[in-house]
Amino acid sequence: MPSAHKGAISFGLVHIPIQLQVAVREHDLSFNQLCKKTGERIRYKKFCPSCNKEIKQDEIVKGYEYEKDKYVIISGEDLEKIQTEKDKTIQILKFVKEAEVDPIYFEKNYYAQPDKQGQKAFDLLREAMLATKKAAVARTVLGTKEALLLIRAVEDGMRVTSLYFEDEIVTAPAKTASKLTKAEVTMAKQLIDQLSGPFDIADYHDEYQERLRNLIERKIHSQEIVKVKEKQSVQAVDLMEALSQSLKQTTAGAAKARTTRKRTGKSLS
Repeated sequence: MPSAHKGAISFGLVHIPIQLQVAVREHDLSFNQLCKKTGERIRYKKFCPSCNKEIKQDEIVKGYEYEKDKYVIISGEDLEKIQTEKDKTIQILKFVKEAEVDPIYFEKNYYAQPDKQGQKAFDLLREAMLATKKAAVARTVLGTKEALLLIRAVEDGMRVTSLYFEDEIVTAPAKTASKLTKAEVTMAKQLIDQLSGPFDIADYHDEYQERLRNLIERKIHSQEIVKVKEKQSVQAVDLMEALSQSLKQTTAGAAKARTTRKRTGKSLS
């Protein structure tokens, strides 16, 4: 598993050497741009209009545009100078109740893996956090970017989530209140009850990616592309009618599932 960051968790005088390992592996397919006529892949050149030539990688520097067409050059040495020793550690700032952190701030997820010499201190911190039911808010630098982290203790280790800062979150639209009848609320609650169940991520998968992979395989083997049949939506007259029809559909679906299970049970006996 690739390491995204090597450092140490620091709180008080305790120093725990760890590394952060990426917890997510995306499977989305990507496409290349090709020439329509020849089928060759399009290549992009890094070109300087003033020099009127293609520029090599070692001739390129980073710059920040502070005014239109005006840049200040920022070198790697400049970035190193503004980092302190603490930037290399994951410094715990405070312990909080996990429920206090709105998921809207969640960005990326990592596994925290301790070095051998830090295993005992790591286990101690994890057990203490589990016992107190607290999560830790910490700060570090990931790459060249300062990062705010939420560290959560779980039975098999620790999960670390990078957080967006407050000024990165767009303000929610103004709330608009609707007048609801008691009957509408009751029926909506019934629909929620019908659709309720335990959460298991294995129940869900990316159906679009499956269809896309199938399409690509068919194109590779020159097979006919089968158009996906879409479910027809029922046009409801009003909110109450929509809730009523939804309840009927979920009830019918549940009854069908029970009948299928009974038939399956009989055939197996």
